Amino acid sequence: MTGLNVSIAFFFLVVGLCQVLRRLSKWLLSPGAYGCLARELAGSLQLCTSCLELRMLVEIGPWGGGFGPDVALTLLFLLFAVHGASFDGASANPTVSLQEFLLLQSGLATTAAKLVAQGAGMGTGWAVTKFFWSWELTHLHFIQNLIAADCSSPIHTSLQHAALVEGTCSFLFHLVLLKLQQSPPMYRVPALAATVTFLTYTAGPFTGAFFNPALAMVTTFHCSGSSFWDYTRVYWLGPLAGMVTALLLYQGNIPRLFQKNLFYRQKSKYKIPKARVVAQVEGEEPRQKKKGKTSNTEPHA
Repeated sequence: MTGLNVSIAFFFLVVGLCQVLRRLSKWLLSPGAYGCLARELAGSLQLCTSCLELRMLVEIGPWGGGFGPDVALTLLFLLFAVHGASFDGASANPTVSLQEFLLLQSGLATTAAKLVAQGAGMGTGWAVTKFFWSWELTHLHFIQNLIAADCSSPIHTSLQHAALVEGTCSFLFHLVLLKLQQSPPMYRVPALAATVTFLTYTAGPFTGAFFNPALAMVTTFHCSGSSFWDYTRVYWLGPLAGMVTALLLYQGNIPRLFQKNLFYRQKSKYKIPKARVVAQVEGEEPRQKKKGKTSNTEPHA
C-alpha cells in the first residue's frame, strides 16, 4: 500500500499547487485573461497529472500493488469531485469549450484561447508527471518508467466501435452537463463525478474512456498500435459528434448555426383560457336573442 499512499499524496500536492496558481493568476491577471487562459491552464494541468497517475495505478496496481479496480474507481470518483469543486468554472475539455461556443456563451477568440490553454496545460501536466515518475519513489513508478517507452494503443476493439464508444460517452456526459448546468454545485459536482466514473467503468476496457480530446491526445497519440488518423477519428471526431448530438437533442437546435428548432415546438407565452372564451360566447348569445325579440315585437294597437 506504500505506492498507493505516495500516489494519493501526489494528488493532494497537485491540487494544492494548482489552487495556488489559480489564486495568484486571479490576483495578477484581468478577469478575461484569467477566465480563458490561466483558469483553463491550471485545470488542464490538474486533470492531466491526476489522470496519468491514476491510469498508472489502473494498469500496474492489480498485479504490482495488490489492489483491485474498486480502489481505482473510488479514487476516480473522489478526484473528479475535487476537480469539479476546485476548477472554478474551467472545463479542461475542448468539447465543453466548443459546446459553449455553439451555445453563444463565448466568442471565437475566447474559445480559441481556451483551447490553446488546455493544450498547454495538458502538455505541462504530462511533463510534470513524467518528471515525478523519474524519481521512482515506489516500485510502481519504477515499473512505469520501464514500460513507458513501449506504451501500446488503448483501443481494444474495431475503429468504428471505438469511435462509437467515445461518441456515446461524450453524448451522455454532455447531456448530463447540459441538464445540470443551472443546478447548484452541491448537486452538479457529485452527479458529474458519478457519470464519469460509470462511463469509465463501462467503456474503459474498449478505449480507455477519455471522451476528452486534449487528454487523449497527450496520453495516447504517441503510443504504437494505431495511426494518428485512427486516434483522431476515435478521440476527436467521436467526442465532437457526441457533443453535437447531445446539444441537438437537448436544445433542438444549435444557436450558433441556426435558430430554428428542429425537434420541439415553441409554445406561446400568452394563452387565453378556454373557459373564459366559452363563457363570453355563451353570454353573448342570449343578449343577441333578447335584442332580436325586442326588435321583432310590434306594439299592440
